[in-house]
Amino acid sequence: AEMDGFDATKGLLILAATNRPEILDPALLRPGRFDRRVIVDRPDLKGRVAILKVHAKDVLMDDTVDLDAIALATGGAVGSDLANMINEAAILAVRNGRHQVSQKDLLEAVEVVLVGKEKKDRILSVEERRIVSYHEIGHALCSALQKNSEPVQKITIIPRTMGALGYVMNVPEEEKYLNTKKELEAQLVMTLGGRAAEEIV
Repeated sequence: AEMDGFDATKGLLILAATNRPEILDPALLRPGRFDRRVIVDRPDLKGRVAILKVHAKDVLMDDTVDLDAIALATGGAVGSDLANMINEAAILAVRNGRHQVSQKDLLEAVEVVLVGKEKKDRILSVEERRIVSYHEIGHALCSALQKNSEPVQKITIIPRTMGALGYVMNVPEEEKYLNTKKELEAQLVMTLGGRAAEEIV
């Protein structure tokens, strides 16, 4: 492909985007061509709040809605994830016969986008449910008993469409850009706590 027909006397700016810069032809990146890079990173807490507000402006919300809390619970989410959460929350409200989105709808939408919808038709045996229960409570206990862990918001053993048979949802009290050694150790303990609980019981 080639680009021609440009008038050199008029100011012209050409933008291009990729999430795979390593595969671009080096000739494209020579001076005078696509030589300036603008890195668009994942939004921080303030950015997530702003994005949620943009997508929520045309959606009726009730008094329970706290977009700051949703932004805090969605660290690492990109704009399209956040837009999907607002849309999913609106769908949930309509399905439940309500005209306004509630905080409960938004929290469920966060789970749908991050871990998938509930897969209630995936029937686990009694033994499988027992193992999954011990596994998830192992994660939750390890998180709750360590002072350097994030608080547990939810524990479930309902399978999700993205493969999880259950999970523990931790939500930070504040956004952080750096974890201490103790916090990383606490994350490791929590991660291993599920399997350890299965073995103990």
